[in-house]
Amino acid sequence: MESTLTPLTSVPLTAEVIRRAPKVLLHDHLDGGLRPETIVDLAAQVGYDGLPTTDPAALGEWFREAADSGSLVRYLETFAHTCAVMQTREGLVRVAADCAEDLAADGIVYAEVRYAPEQHLERELTLDQVVQAVNEGFRLGEARAAAKGQSIRIGTLLTAMRHAARSREIAELANRYRDLGVVGFDIAGAEAGHPPTRHLDAFDYLKRENNHFTIHAGEAFGLPSIWEALQCCGADRLGHGVRIIDDISVAADGGVKLGRLAEYVRDKRIPLELCPTSNLQTGAAVSYAEHPIGLLRRLQFRVTVNTDNRLMSGTSLSREFGHLADAFGYTLDDLRWFTINAMKSAFIPFDQRLALINEVIKPGYAELAAG
Repeated sequence: MESTLTPLTSVPLTAEVIRRAPKVLLHDHLDGGLRPETIVDLAAQVGYDGLPTTDPAALGEWFREAADSGSLVRYLETFAHTCAVMQTREGLVRVAADCAEDLAADGIVYAEVRYAPEQHLERELTLDQVVQAVNEGFRLGEARAAAKGQSIRIGTLLTAMRHAARSREIAELANRYRDLGVVGFDIAGAEAGHPPTRHLDAFDYLKRENNHFTIHAGEAFGLPSIWEALQCCGADRLGHGVRIIDDISVAADGGVKLGRLAEYVRDKRIPLELCPTSNLQTGAAVSYAEHPIGLLRRLQFRVTVNTDNRLMSGTSLSREFGHLADAFGYTLDDLRWFTINAMKSAFIPFDQRLALINEVIKPGYAELAAG
């Protein structure tokens, strides 16, 4: 059962209160969160001339419009631009450092940021050099944030692409750096036609090594993707998992019935890495008010709130919570509930998760509630 928390006094959930609240982020893509000005600078440095514009403000707007266009081709093009400037050690260090600073400024105290090392090899970096550069950038960004009085810890998830054949290699890479900043493994990419069971060798290896992994499942594809991720592959968390709602029926009188898979997910406390704005862009939900997160939270699933791709969605974790507060009337208690859920679900050791909950998150919310 979830732990009982002392109710917080009623504090208006303003944008500033949300920003100041200690938050935890589990699903954020490094190549989906670049600052537009960084993209422009790095493109000039590496001689990349494919950007639609070199004006940072206009470029940021272009990314958001492309992601909102409903065109998969335009959406995928956005990542071609960000990955193009993330092919050097210097570029990776800068992007990771920017990311850490941006997340810390948004009140995030712990984050797991994911990226696919195999997508950063065009300028002859090795997989190990990619991981080392990103880790260096995150440590630099953490230090810069600390100098501003903003404490954040970042762990990375190494992602393998579903359509490629390097998942075992990336899993071994994640295991090799598990005590050096990498906290787990992920697979991403188009779900349809690329089932996670094609990568069983990687998942079996990680389980033998007692390592952690999450799987993108239940976003564009439905229940079969979730079932395979859990029952065939053994995922610790579900990346998105929003389509679990397809296994929940709501009667006219408001009564709710869970199917076997939804019941299993709730009973086993399997974390759902939900990304509301991203889901609206991909059509997994039609509005914030109708997003499945409202029902899933009410039914006490292990729900977490995430950003997915901050640049493409024009979002931050504070903005995500702001949208949900507007849609569902969430309070500071709800924000704390989501945050503790996420911290419980992180891939760092139990004692470290508990320390962040008891020494950072709970005191932070108590301070906000006290005004």
